[in-house]
Amino acid sequence: MIKKTKIVCTMGPSTGKQEIMEKLIDAGMNVARFNFSHGDHAEHSVRINMLRAAAAAAKKPVALLLDTKGPEMRLGNFVEGKVTIEQGQKFILTSRDVEGTKEICS
Repeated sequence: MIKKTKIVCTMGPSTGKQEIMEKLIDAGMNVARFNFSHGDHAEHSVRINMLRAAAAAAKKPVALLLDTKGPEMRLGNFVEGKVTIEQGQKFILTSRDVEGTKEICS
């Protein structure tokens, strides 16, 4: 029977053995999440192949969820370490390399 509810487990160093993956599948995991913000493609490839072998051994389907790294926005340094922006205040985010103040930052 196909279930509408999914049990998602994040795969990582602590789940990096086929025996552990088989136990997760036996316990009900039907989606394996791979967080691409951590680790490299080669590392994930090894775990994905291991998961496929574990799913085949358990004779149960397991979906792969690839959580890819999305865009990030990082602010530069601020002159005073941090600032408080007041509601309604004009504040500029720029791509120019500037030291951050209460009015502007990069």
